Amino acid sequence: MATPASRPVPRPGVLDIEAYVPGKSAAPVGVKLHKLSSNETPLGPSPKAIAAYEAVKGKLEFYPDGSAGKLREAIAARYGLDAGRILCGTGSDELLQLLTKAYLGDGDEGVFTEHGFLVYRIAILAAGGKPVVVPEKNFTADVDAILKAVTAKTKIVFLANPNNPTGTYLPFDEVKRLQAGLPPHVLLVLDAAYAEYVRRNDYASGLELVATSENVVMTRTFSKIYGLANLRLGWLYGPAHVVDALDRIRGPFNVNGAAIEAGTAAIADEAHLAAAVEHNDKWLAWTTAELEKLGLAVTPSVGNFILIHFPKETGRTAKQADAFLTQRGLILRAVAAYGLPDALRMTIGSEEANRLVVAALAEFLAGKP
Repeated sequence: MATPASRPVPRPGVLDIEAYVPGKSAAPVGVKLHKLSSNETPLGPSPKAIAAYEAVKGKLEFYPDGSAGKLREAIAARYGLDAGRILCGTGSDELLQLLTKAYLGDGDEGVFTEHGFLVYRIAILAAGGKPVVVPEKNFTADVDAILKAVTAKTKIVFLANPNNPTGTYLPFDEVKRLQAGLPPHVLLVLDAAYAEYVRRNDYASGLELVATSENVVMTRTFSKIYGLANLRLGWLYGPAHVVDALDRIRGPFNVNGAAIEAGTAAIADEAHLAAAVEHNDKWLAWTTAELEKLGLAVTPSVGNFILIHFPKETGRTAKQADAFLTQRGLILRAVAAYGLPDALRMTIGSEEANRLVVAALAEFLAGKP
């Protein structure tokens, strides 16, 4: 007979979780901060979203609409979707957690790629599942490797497309090939947090695949291009049976009223969205080219961030670069936790911030070790 524990014990897997550590957000005292560690938009939210947020302050004593109906209808109108197949959450992170909670049991396997979003591993372990990590090719998801990793115990596959922190993506034909190769009971989760930034003819966020499949869901966020990260707001589009299952286990008021109003206004402001895309297109290309001129390797990105590698021949490390930049108030993201100890991820920021990073790295690389 097992000896009773002397105190409450978490379920298996919980203590295997390494808590998520956000990007740094502080600079040395007296130094201007340029936070480029969390892929936040330098343009901020739509003025219409700010006005909608401020209008809620006189209604704080009331519960929000538990179904976020107004926001779901706005999303449905924007993309031509069935609002009944949309679920909103406290950021897409909550939706990822709900998916593992609903579809993983003890010992079931959840698959994701080696440089995929850290929350996938956390969500799988929290649900009692087993994380299965699949190698990538050239910092890009490999469909054949993913399919090879699927076993009788696999219940869910996560694919960030585009991927964070690499900025790479899979063309839609490859995504469709992945879905076609999965057993019908395996849920494919397409995490499209950066979809609005992508300007490639062979890319699709997954809405079409969800509409024609029973085992595909797509998640999106208002934290990136819409600039509402502080309100924690995301949404999911999926088959009716998946949305029904998640609706049964989510919190009854999981999206707050300010987020509902701001999100509804934000998604309708197409001019602000276009401005954010235009800014990113210009400075993504410029920053990539300028860093490559310095002898740094930059993984081609379709998102609002770049992965900067520090080759050994430079005589410099990512850790040294991070410390050097931090002293100048330029806060990038160390990505050793993603298996990338020799790289830093940089958000495409304001013109000032982008130029300062390039100038600082030129100084860093020219200095003595």
